[in-house]
Amino acid sequence: MNEKSGIATSVPANSFLGRFAENIHARGRAPVKTLVGFFSAWAVFFFILWIMPLPEGMSHAGKSTLAVLAWATTMWITEALPVGITGLIIPMLLVMGGAASKFPAAANGFSQPVVFLTLAAFIFAAIIQAAGLDRRIALTLLKKFRVKEVGGIIWAMFGVNLVLSLIIPAANARAATLLPVVNGITRFFGDTPEERAGKKAIVIQTLVYGSMISGMCIMTAHLPNLILVGLFETELAYNLSYFNWFLLQWPYLGMFVITQWWVRRYFKTRGVKIPGGIEKVKEMHAELPKTSQTEWLILAVFALVGLMWMTESLHKIKAHNAALMGIAVVFIPGLFGFKWKMLQDRTIWGTWLLLAGAMSMSAAMGTSGLAGWLSDVIHPIAAGRPWWAILLILMVGTHIIRLGMLSNVAAIAMLAPILIALAPKLGLHPVAFTMLVSDTDTFAYILPTQITAAVIAYSSGTFSMADYAKVGWVSVLIAIAYGILVMAPWYAFMGIPVWDPSAPWPF
Repeated sequence: MNEKSGIATSVPANSFLGRFAENIHARGRAPVKTLVGFFSAWAVFFFILWIMPLPEGMSHAGKSTLAVLAWATTMWITEALPVGITGLIIPMLLVMGGAASKFPAAANGFSQPVVFLTLAAFIFAAIIQAAGLDRRIALTLLKKFRVKEVGGIIWAMFGVNLVLSLIIPAANARAATLLPVVNGITRFFGDTPEERAGKKAIVIQTLVYGSMISGMCIMTAHLPNLILVGLFETELAYNLSYFNWFLLQWPYLGMFVITQWWVRRYFKTRGVKIPGGIEKVKEMHAELPKTSQTEWLILAVFALVGLMWMTESLHKIKAHNAALMGIAVVFIPGLFGFKWKMLQDRTIWGTWLLLAGAMSMSAAMGTSGLAGWLSDVIHPIAAGRPWWAILLILMVGTHIIRLGMLSNVAAIAMLAPILIALAPKLGLHPVAFTMLVSDTDTFAYILPTQITAAVIAYSSGTFSMADYAKVGWVSVLIAIAYGILVMAPWYAFMGIPVWDPSAPWPF
């Protein structure tokens, strides 16, 4: 046993292999799982590339892309490499494996407008966090809502999530922002069965369900949204604007209404009040310093950018250009006192690299024909069935796949190109079909390890894995039913019925 790291090894700690184990443990990873995942990823990559016979109907470029897809999937599932590093390496593997002839083509995901939109959103979020605006907004809204019991907290925190979704571009970042606020509220509860149940409901519904659902309506608030928008533009030559995305997706807010009812019913939180009530929230708010001129200027700049996003149809300035214009204003010399290092340390570069790499792989799946080949494999399972049965099969299949994956960005990057290629073969509308199945991924609520926001929530120590799974599997069923019974008819009302591929575009 290595006393320093607590790792059982068959070699001395000062040996070469012992050093490997210690370094991996220092990163917060399990050495065995990490090393198995790392070598398995490379083994499957070279097996597909060099040994596996070329399947019938698959091109050599498609086979090479499949090797990269298998490598990336294994790395993402095991987290043997940081997800951002995996995304960064993907273009190199696409070129070296023969999936792309030149590096610029392999790395085209890094030049997509949505990737720059995401980067600008990340920098804006870093600015807001550096200024302390995120906590101020959260506590101010809680104070205004005057919450007194568990249900009130859940609804108030959803309001906070909705506001933060306009300024924080990722569900995990919103969950991380709200974690100290939620922990501060739950600490006021005692240890009776009712109060423990109340804490579980607040944490799960706020940090997981609330942060994920709020992000579905705002195009820039959820990274899978941007992957879909990017693929619709590159694969279908259709640009879905910021405002049009909201028009299509806002009914998903109803999912919060249903899930909060279910979560509160499951945990039996009716009538469970906050010890200390609104007074404690007021106390936390009173500790905040007075709103500074810098904070008001930041809010003004972001409000202007948000207005430009919502009025894109009038001025024709794309969302990514509007965001970058806002960044240019923020960095006018002398306007703000932020040092670049303050923002650099708060920007989630790893997630940005993951997104860019995932977009590169998605593009390769389309250009190499791999997405079309995989859709041919899936086609016999779904062919000849009614549209709702096809959706049901694909939605359930998505949840099965997601049991082993943490990143919904990676999941959508792999899934969406296949769905776009599969839709015309099944006689379904490619946009409606792809969005309905992909949106199901947002509700991967069976294990905390499926969503980073859930991992953050689990770190609070409020609930167990069993608590999460027992309430989560019903939430998954609700999400599937909601997609088929509510969202599919809504898309039809908006002009893109999933059952009619010839339908006109909605806007």
